[in-house]
Amino acid sequence: MKVRPFQILKPRDENLIVQVDRSKGFYNHLHQHAEIQLSLIVQGQGKLLIGDSIHRFSDGDFFAIGPNCPHLFRSDRLGKNTHMISLFFTERTLGEGFFELSDLKEARPFFEMIPDGFRPLDNQTEIAELMHQFPKISKLSRIILFLRLLKLCCQVDKKPLTQFKYHKQTGLLAGERLQVVFDYVLHNFQNEVKLESVALLVHMTPNAFCKFFKQRTNKTLFQFLIELRIEHAGQLLKKHSDFSIAEIAEQSGFQSISNFNRKFKAIKGISPSQYATRDELFVL
Repeated sequence: MKVRPFQILKPRDENLIVQVDRSKGFYNHLHQHAEIQLSLIVQGQGKLLIGDSIHRFSDGDFFAIGPNCPHLFRSDRLGKNTHMISLFFTERTLGEGFFELSDLKEARPFFEMIPDGFRPLDNQTEIAELMHQFPKISKLSRIILFLRLLKLCCQVDKKPLTQFKYHKQTGLLAGERLQVVFDYVLHNFQNEVKLESVALLVHMTPNAFCKFFKQRTNKTLFQFLIELRIEHAGQLLKKHSDFSIAEIAEQSGFQSISNFNRKFKAIKGISPSQYATRDELFVL
């Protein structure tokens, strides 16, 4: 499927959509849909590109994605088994004005914070336990569990996923161009990436491309590239304690270890060596 507004398939007589994805890789095209998406990564490692931001994901991670927010899940290793449980819904899924009922005031903050998306910083085990139940239970039980999940999401500490506001859906041509750019950068970030080469891929001049990319991601190509490299370095720091900082810098596309250390601290707030030994949930 090409990059375009994504149509969530709605089973007959179901309003709250529960989807279980088991495959050799997640749907890794840039896409957006009107529905809110709550996803539990049961199995899989990689990077989530959402709005103007990049986040790592691995087994057990939970993400809440706002409506019409462009995103893609890119697995680190294509061909490796992946498993995701997702819920798709809108504020009107249970009926027009349902969440305006005074009895449901505890759930209203969810819809105020969802445009930015979020990942929880605590209670992840409890959230995962709820998500695992959705595919196995009746429709009525799903609604009850859904309300419990929304209440829990309102109570947890959160990290926003993106702060870039999308006022309309990304057009087909713009979406295809962004997909080409993301694919290229994701496959080549460990090497030198030249602005002229990327602009040529989407048949634009460098100046036109810079304006196009900034308008749709709220950052420059090289800001995006640096953030992608730093997220990759963060994964290596957590997974390979036997690698030196110099090796990780090189494998993440940095030619200078001093530049790597400076960029890493600017984005993560701590040095690479501190990050390697610190609980990632508390690193913003």
